[in-house]
Amino acid sequence: MSPVVPAASSATPSGPSIRVLIVDDQSMIRAGFAALLDAQEDISVTGTASDGDGIVDVVHSTTPDVVLMDIRMPKVNGLEATRQILAMSGTPPRILMLTTFDADEYVFDALRAGASGFLLKDATPEELVQAVRVVASGDALLSPKITRTLISDYATRPSASPKQSGLVSELTEREREVMTAVARGRSNTEIAAELYLAEQTVKTHVSRILTKLALRDRTQMVVYAYECGLVRAGE
Repeated sequence: MSPVVPAASSATPSGPSIRVLIVDDQSMIRAGFAALLDAQEDISVTGTASDGDGIVDVVHSTTPDVVLMDIRMPKVNGLEATRQILAMSGTPPRILMLTTFDADEYVFDALRAGASGFLLKDATPEELVQAVRVVASGDALLSPKITRTLISDYATRPSASPKQSGLVSELTEREREVMTAVARGRSNTEIAAELYLAEQTVKTHVSRILTKLALRDRTQMVVYAYECGLVRAGE
């Protein structure tokens, strides 16, 4: 099992904090991210691990809300660790993948496996903190810089399965327009402007799409849109 280092939080006790587990094979990365996140009033780092070996036990012992997960690690990489975490019973933590490259071949597979988003390791401190908050809130982190490149490079042009085609056909025309925009990396604000809708209306459409297609978040919606052929890579 990967060694787990508990972390004492510096967060104030005035309210519930976002509990974070950091999994990365580079000790400097773990220490730096832990120091930054633990300095936030609303975030506490519950532990760190050097790879995904024994990750289910690690998650049980540290009970995080969000796991910062490096993709490339020895023994058990971040992709397999993500699959194991999301297969846990109950409500598993949300996974924020970390990568050094904006064109990592594992990233699309990580999204397909159910990760809630991904972030470059050279992101600014502000971007890292905000990413943890966004993912913890139940939303997905879809950085346009990475998402548009990855979808174009790695999303194939699969034929829609009968089940996928049937479910998508149950969406209204407006819901398909919103789903297409989400798959192209648009934010709710951008979608509202493009479709001349109120931002709250866009959020309602997104919620209904997730419910109809039995998807967890926007990240899964993006993957589904490409897999079912609603959006094509490179379009």
